[in-house]
Amino acid sequence: MDMNTHSRRAFLTAALGAAAWSGCRPQIPAPVDGDLTRLTLKQASDALNAGSVSSVALTTACLDRIERFNPLLNAFITIDAEGAVATARQMDSERRRGPLHGVPIALKDNIDTAGIRSTGASAVFENRVPEEDAEVARRLKAAGAVLLGKLNLHEFAYGGSSTTTHFGTMHNPWNLDHVTGGSSGGPGAAVSAGLCFGALGTDTAGSVRGPAAHCGIVGLKPTYGRVSTRGVMTLSWTLDHVGPMCRSVEDVAMMLNAIAGYDPGEPTAAAVPVPDYARATGRSTARLRIGVPRSPFWENLDAEVEQAASAALDSMTGLTSGTVTEVELPSSGSPATIWGAEAYAYHTPWIETTPELYQSGTRRTLENVADAPAGEYAEARREVDLLRQRIPAVFDDLDVLILPTMKAPPGRLDGDPGPGGGNNNVPFDVFGLPAISVPCGFTASGLPIGIQIVGAHFAESTVLALAYAYEQATAWNTMSPPMESYL
Repeated sequence: MDMNTHSRRAFLTAALGAAAWSGCRPQIPAPVDGDLTRLTLKQASDALNAGSVSSVALTTACLDRIERFNPLLNAFITIDAEGAVATARQMDSERRRGPLHGVPIALKDNIDTAGIRSTGASAVFENRVPEEDAEVARRLKAAGAVLLGKLNLHEFAYGGSSTTTHFGTMHNPWNLDHVTGGSSGGPGAAVSAGLCFGALGTDTAGSVRGPAAHCGIVGLKPTYGRVSTRGVMTLSWTLDHVGPMCRSVEDVAMMLNAIAGYDPGEPTAAAVPVPDYARATGRSTARLRIGVPRSPFWENLDAEVEQAASAALDSMTGLTSGTVTEVELPSSGSPATIWGAEAYAYHTPWIETTPELYQSGTRRTLENVADAPAGEYAEARREVDLLRQRIPAVFDDLDVLILPTMKAPPGRLDGDPGPGGGNNNVPFDVFGLPAISVPCGFTASGLPIGIQIVGAHFAESTVLALAYAYEQATAWNTMSPPMESYL
């Protein structure tokens, strides 16, 4: 299928890009009446609270949409239709537990779910069914969320394209011939296409923010330790994060409220009080000071990305104090040394006994780090501790950093998919800082572009406040990919 032929929707997205770059707020068409799946998570929650819709109705609408469009996107590995409807019925019969009560969501398939297979998108774990939920899954269930199923990913989250998986390549909802980004490609595609109201991804080197940018949604990587990683398949104990992926900043804040907080069973969890992140979206941004790390984050950008990101920076400058300072961030050290050694340590029981079950690219990557020098790992790991101790000084005279999420739009599947043309995300996993990607425009061919806002440790509320203010000023997140045109 050649997706270069522009549908009317793709033409509209290109026109919207031109409008935003010229400083005009785009006029967004009204959503199709009756399509429950195009509600945001917040809108679905409000409708449930008002009694104007049931959890069963939302769940069956999502399942119907999954049946229609998942064959095109390959976003889901496992769909638990029976379990989801049963949970929805239960939620409809109960008193509401909170904002996520009765809302259908999905999880990246490297997050354990009791009684539902959790594969890591690998033949190694093809039939693995955990007995216990990951802590984040447990918290979402306790909040009343309805689990639709498990989402596809780059095998074991060890890559940035989401083309390497035992369950088949994922496709970008905005153009099926393009990558979703990775490793959380399934969550990115599913949320963007309206197959679920929100999802959880994991981020070790940009795996929440990259797919969020490439799929035109919002993705937040919290502060290291803010959200438990217990029960999540390890890529790197030092760098792994879990974060929400949704269609709006409010949605992300609501999901973060449910999953954030200290977990005494997780050694990396931070015992830091959790504010109400949903309330952060209403905070004033008028006094915020912006920092711009030009090198290397704003260098060697695709021309359309540079144009959209520069327009977003101008918009955010107008929403804040107007103070913009160019800053230089410290080098992020040798993160590949860390995630290579830690990934091999995690995979030792399987890579040494059943290497043939891994995808060839993943197997080669793991085998290449099998004999990594211990001294190099120790030095790199020590450097992370030092950087996390020193990075707060960057925020002495500013509140947020602004930079493009990815340096280029999503690449084509028939070319070199790579991570989509340049990943600006890795340093913030190393620093452990909270970072959010929000849509900031489209290319002329209708591919999404994302802008990233980074804050100080545990300053998620600040990051969310500016992201929400920018989202309200531009409305990029209200655009939907042209799914019906693919049928």
